[in-house]
Amino acid sequence: MAIDIRHVARTLSAVENRRPEAAEVLQRAYAQASPVPVIGLTGPPGAGKSTCSTCWRWHWAQAGERVAVVAVDPSSPYTGGAVLGDRFRMDRASAHCQTSSCAA
Repeated sequence: MAIDIRHVARTLSAVENRRPEAAEVLQRAYAQASPVPVIGLTGPPGAGKSTCSTCWRWHWAQAGERVAVVAVDPSSPYTGGAVLGDRFRMDRASAHCQTSSCAA
């Protein structure tokens, strides 16, 4: 099944902007949703949150689980809850974990 990226982007924009056509999308999404485990990590900068979450992500992926990471900074002075795009550090930590104690 091919994914139409433009359609996905338009749908996300409709939901984010609370346009009328988003109601049906949300209704269908919630009808198909199932409970999933959620883990939250918190701590000061440099404490190892990204490295820890990457090791868990690698471990669960190796076990055949599907994993998603949503990084949020609730202390952001601009948004009060910025979603972070920290792909560089997560990828770097992932490479480290595959060759170190995470892979053991």
